Amino acid sequence: MQSVRGILLDIDGVLHVSMQPIPGSAETLLWLEQKGYGVSFVSNTTTMAHATLAQRLQQIGLPVEEHQMITAPLAAARYIKQHWPGKRCWLLSKGDAFRDFVDIELVEADADIVILGGAEELLTYKTMNAAFRMLMNGAVLLALHTNKYWKTKDGLQLDSGPYVHALEVATGQKALVIGKPERAFFEQALAATGFTAQETIMVGDDLENDIKGAQKAGLRGIFVGTGKHDMNSPLLQHIQPDAILASLVDLPSWLEHNL
Repeated sequence: MQSVRGILLDIDGVLHVSMQPIPGSAETLLWLEQKGYGVSFVSNTTTMAHATLAQRLQQIGLPVEEHQMITAPLAAARYIKQHWPGKRCWLLSKGDAFRDFVDIELVEADADIVILGGAEELLTYKTMNAAFRMLMNGAVLLALHTNKYWKTKDGLQLDSGPYVHALEVATGQKALVIGKPERAFFEQALAATGFTAQETIMVGDDLENDIKGAQKAGLRGIFVGTGKHDMNSPLLQHIQPDAILASLVDLPSWLEHNL
């Protein structure tokens, strides 16, 4: 087995649940740094700019840096500037994710691109209908991800993926998806780390978006059972992680005994 140099870590469900750190996660991050692993944090979180997310994680005691963050909004902004420079965008997402769309014109109507992120309570009939009308008038649908749900301290919570699919059905348009599990997202993360797919592992709690997505991009996928999918998930019948760990705290031992 080729040695690991880079580690991509999902955040929600791996490092914390509802901003409550998972026991041992901070110590594990420090251990990885001391051992010289190149660590990047990859997230479909769309309700915060990447700088804000880094600050929030620091506030709960997790040793992360802004430059290590690779989020779906950040990836989307880069994609738009590369492929659709000058296009007018309507961003439907709560929080301050708009801060990642530097030098992109954000509008409230008549957009060329409709961007759907983590809007939660903003996903009303009014906003969905506004998105529908723009798409029917020729706008492109860009989804920051298509997550169905995620885990909070109160249980599973519906995410924006079903709303993306609803707009696809209504308009007949297939959304361009930027975040995990898309290969392009993992390729962008690898480019940021400077490591190859063969040198990198992805650690996540989502069997479809984290593990299957990473494996399709050529990485090894390490599943931890502290988030949205647990050790009894029926998805394990057809998705086979390269390793299954109870928690991130078990990663150092796995690295020492399997590489």
